[in-house]
Amino acid sequence: METEVKLGFKDKDSLYKVALSAAFRKLCPDNTGISEPLLLENTYLDTEELSITKRGGAIRIRHYKGASKDSYEFTVKYGGGTSKGLHRRFEWNVKSLNGKFTIDSFRSAATNGNDPYDLLNEVFKGITDEDLKVVCFNSFNRTVYELNNKNSTIEACFDSGLITNSDASKTDEICELELEMIKGDIEDLNEVTAILTEGADCAPLDKTKYMRTLNMALGDRKR
Repeated sequence: METEVKLGFKDKDSLYKVALSAAFRKLCPDNTGISEPLLLENTYLDTEELSITKRGGAIRIRHYKGASKDSYEFTVKYGGGTSKGLHRRFEWNVKSLNGKFTIDSFRSAATNGNDPYDLLNEVFKGITDEDLKVVCFNSFNRTVYELNNKNSTIEACFDSGLITNSDASKTDEICELELEMIKGDIEDLNEVTAILTEGADCAPLDKTKYMRTLNMALGDRKR
C-alpha cells in the first residue's frame, strides 16, 4: 500500500524554500540521495463512463524524461482513503520501454509489494483494452530527495508545473511536496511532516493531481 502526505504551496519559491531549511538538511545531510531532476508526463486512462474512477481506481501512464532517463511506468491505484493530506492506496506498478498499456500484460508483470491481486482484478472487472481511452493529461517537473528519520526512509518529491485545459484557456498550478513512505513507520512520516511544515506556507492536499486534472477536463466536456 502506498502511504504518502501531499502538501500544497502558494508558489514555487515557498515550495523550494523547504529544501534550503536547516530542518530539511538535517534529514538529508549534504543533499545525499538527491535524484536527477525529471519532467514527468502523465496520461490517465479510463472508460467513456469513467468506470474505473467511479470504482475508486486510476490508471496512469507516466513518461520520465531527463538528461539520462527516458522511460515509462504504468501504475494502477485503487481504494484506500485520504485524510488531512495523508493518502493511503493500494498500488501496482510496471516499468515499460514503449508506453503501450494493455490490461493482460499489466496483470502479468505488476509488482505489488503486499497488495493483493484480487483487488487489481476488481479494477479491471468487465473492462477490455478497447474500452480504455485517454481522459486527461498533465506534466510537471520533479526533484526527489531521500530523507531519513529514525528507522524510516521517506522520499520528498518537489513537484512544480501547470494543469491546463484543452485550449489552455484555464490553468491550475502544481506546486506540491509529496512525502512518500519507502520503509518504516507512519509515526516517523508524521513527524517529518510536522518538522517540514512548521512555519511553511502550505496546507494539506486531499485532492490528487489526477482528480484536479480530470475535473478540468470534465469542465471542457460540458462546453
